[in-house]
Amino acid sequence: MSSSGALRCRMMEMGLVKGAELEVVRLAPSGDPVEILLKGYSLALRKREAVNITLVVD
Repeated sequence: MSSSGALRCRMMEMGLVKGAELEVVRLAPSGDPVEILLKGYSLALRKREAVNITLVVD
C-alpha cells in the first residue's frame, strides 16, 4: 500500500494488509466506487483510495 497517514491506518484497520486476499466484485457504472470482498465482507472504496493498493494476481 502506497498511502500514508490516516488513510493507511484506516485501510489497515479494515484488513487491507500485506498478504490479505481480496476479490474485486464490481465497479459502479461511473467506475467509482469499487466494491471488493475482503475476509467475508464487502467493502466499497473510492478510486482515490483504491489506487493506493498494490495487487498481485495469482
